[in-house]
Amino acid sequence: MNENLFDGFNSVTAKQWKQKIQFDLKGADYNDTLVFKTNEDIDVKPFYHADDFDELPNISNTKATQWKIGQSIFVADVEKSNLKALDILERGAESIHFIIPSETVSIENLIKNINLDTALLHFKLQFLSEAFINKINALAPKAKIDIDSIEHLAKIGNWFKSLNDDFKFFESKIKTNPFINVNASLYQNAGATMVQQLAYALAHANEYLNFLDTSKINLKSINITFHISVGSNYFFEIAKLRALRKLWKALASEYNANTDCDIKVTPTKRNKTLYDNNTNLLRTTTECMSAILGGANTICNLPYDYIYHKSNEFGERIARNQLLVLKHESYFDKVNNPSDGSYYIESLTNQLSEKALELFKNIESNGGFLRQLKLGTIQRKIKESAAKEQNQFDKGEIVLLGTNKHPSTNNKMKDELELYPFVKTNARKTLIEPIIEKRLSEHFEQKRLKNEN
Repeated sequence: MNENLFDGFNSVTAKQWKQKIQFDLKGADYNDTLVFKTNEDIDVKPFYHADDFDELPNISNTKATQWKIGQSIFVADVEKSNLKALDILERGAESIHFIIPSETVSIENLIKNINLDTALLHFKLQFLSEAFINKINALAPKAKIDIDSIEHLAKIGNWFKSLNDDFKFFESKIKTNPFINVNASLYQNAGATMVQQLAYALAHANEYLNFLDTSKINLKSINITFHISVGSNYFFEIAKLRALRKLWKALASEYNANTDCDIKVTPTKRNKTLYDNNTNLLRTTTECMSAILGGANTICNLPYDYIYHKSNEFGERIARNQLLVLKHESYFDKVNNPSDGSYYIESLTNQLSEKALELFKNIESNGGFLRQLKLGTIQRKIKESAAKEQNQFDKGEIVLLGTNKHPSTNNKMKDELELYPFVKTNARKTLIEPIIEKRLSEHFEQKRLKNEN
């Protein structure tokens, strides 16, 4: 069968398709009826065509066959955390992300009996300590150490110590553990648009690159990991991750740095709900699917009940099993670049990249990311985007099933709360205004809790 089955068909141009659609609309306006604008200021068309591209898109260098199932562990008790890590590795996790709150944690006991050749270990430190980093490097030399002072500033409002001390520590850490971590999930969870998320992640990373002395440090030897949150806008989220790789490659090339990057993905907190919380399982599943198809290296799923329950075996097991089903039963690890060549996704990737690059250049021309944080510009822009999205949710234009659409009045949650599920206020002195994460459904849920019998 050497015959091309399509040889018998004439090719149809984008113009011909549009003319046919306009004829079928019987007088209705094409743009008003079928084209809609997103919060990213992108016009979404009813169809996409090869004519939309001047040349064929490049082939991605990501490998969806190699994505890893990750899980985070907050280390409150070393022995329990070690046993938990061993258990979840046995049950299918491939990467462990330890969150370390203090220097008193014994790394030796924490990683006891863990196979360091097969398990990918990340240590997110909530403090600065060269001695502690040296311990990790000695006991787990392949582990990635995550200390992101800019994220700490943006989220808490203060440096760990000071600008100079934090960046000197960063430079020292890079020499022994050559990994840069950019924890950009904060921007998504606070309500930033996708264009803002990409631009802020890039500007965030640029501050670190700007600081490093290239006469002493070879940027080619440094690996960068972006921690990104993804929402439920399925195709846009796929394109967002692809756009991030494209943008990083462009930026890294200017510094003659390593143009590859790792992307760790967690589902967004912003659209998760307290009531009818089983719907969170559906949301996190599609979000994890977007992450895989977008080329994420590691995915750490959110338990459906993380809002109101303390860490528990059931919720975490279900979250991990969602990823196991995607990998081993839905075959989401069989094709390396499944979204390559999709006209829609390729078009979205290009548009998000171009808009994010324009915003990034604007940030840099106005003093850079840290200066924009100090002036409150980044915070103000995110709050404006979040307020717009909140208004769309309140009016029902953004739907969360079980909350602002088809709520179950029989669903009671007051007696289920182990954690406070809303934004907490804590008056303290800060250098800058912190960026605050907030879920869309919070005010709906507060009213419902108040009215529960």
